[in-house]
Amino acid sequence: MTEAAPEPGNAHPSRHRYRVRRARTAVRLTRHAGLASVRAARPVRAARRWGHRLPPVVWDSLLPALLLLNIMTTGAPGELPVAVALTAALALPLVWRRRAPLTVFGAVAAAAFVQWLMDVPLPADVALLVALYTAAARSGRRGALVAGAVVEVGALLACLRWATEGAFLTPFVAMTAMVVAAAVLGVNVRTTRAYLAALEERAARLEQQQDQQARLAVAEERTRITREMHDIVTHNLSVMVALTDAAVYAQHRSPDKATTAMLRTSETGRQALTDMRRSLGVLRTGEPDAERHPLPGIAQLETLADQMRAAGLPTRVEVQGGHTHIPASAQLTVHRLVQEALTNTFKHTPAGTHANVRIRCSAETVTVDVTDDGSCSSLPGATASGHGIPGMRERSAAYGGTLEAGPLPGGGWRVRTRLLLDSGGAVSP
Repeated sequence: MTEAAPEPGNAHPSRHRYRVRRARTAVRLTRHAGLASVRAARPVRAARRWGHRLPPVVWDSLLPALLLLNIMTTGAPGELPVAVALTAALALPLVWRRRAPLTVFGAVAAAAFVQWLMDVPLPADVALLVALYTAAARSGRRGALVAGAVVEVGALLACLRWATEGAFLTPFVAMTAMVVAAAVLGVNVRTTRAYLAALEERAARLEQQQDQQARLAVAEERTRITREMHDIVTHNLSVMVALTDAAVYAQHRSPDKATTAMLRTSETGRQALTDMRRSLGVLRTGEPDAERHPLPGIAQLETLADQMRAAGLPTRVEVQGGHTHIPASAQLTVHRLVQEALTNTFKHTPAGTHANVRIRCSAETVTVDVTDDGSCSSLPGATASGHGIPGMRERSAAYGGTLEAGPLPGGGWRVRTRLLLDSGGAVSP
């Protein structure tokens, strides 16, 4: 009889347990290694933070202190006073190298020249390279060139005096390389610092411009909403007041007309609420009213004329040319211009006034012409606190138009403008 093959899940259980133990051990070792690296990095980060808190003069004092300590511990007793004095003259000015780089370089170069005249070679000559680096990093290009030339002359003089016989070229090339490296390093630091400063200035300027643009956008949106609310509220309230007065006047003599006037009033109020929701809906994310109720345009001018006729202002609308190619925002501008002009006529003219609206549409322009035959004692919409005509001027200017509003020679009032469709216009009404 043959033995049954072990199931895959139960095959080699001892090997499976061994692999599990190895995996757990590897996880523990990795975790311990990560913790050890984190603990080892903590002192380094702490030392770095502590070092950044120290003032720069502390770091600039380290090299002079080390050079003085070196010459005092390794110098010959008979030459120690001179060596210490020259080392101090070479190294101590480095403490102020960030404040006056060229002055410090001049002091170090003068001390080095005195040292060369006294024929005393010292390790403190490295201070010349530090002073050269500082001069190249913190002064202009001319200062860096002059400082580099001075140190190169010093290197030549030092090699001529202290180089061994037949070994002039090698130390001179080595010292020249160090001089060039110090100067180039300083120039690179100065260039990088200037580049970073320019980037910071540009970032600050861009941030300021963005803030200004944001403030301008907020102000423009506030003006747009104010203008839109003014047009909606002024027009609809004027119509509602007129209809209500008519209903009150006719409620006893002609109840049917009073009922019709009140129904018109409620319809006008609902239309005003719809327009307000649509205008304010652009400020809310996912507002359905803006999609459910399209923006009013040229096609709704006849409805607007019906409202004005119902309120007591006989209005005739004439549209010449097709308007289907006109953008929705431009059609809204035309509708608001006509609405405001008719509202001003209704508010500032006596009963019996007739209004005519003529719209001429072409491929590139839309001409709006609103006239009436009434008389008025003041300019419509031009009172001290009025926003009618200024609002119409702003709407017209958004499409490159100039609004003309004024009395007609034979009596009446005229509002006329031409909108340029290719001027872009405002995206929002």
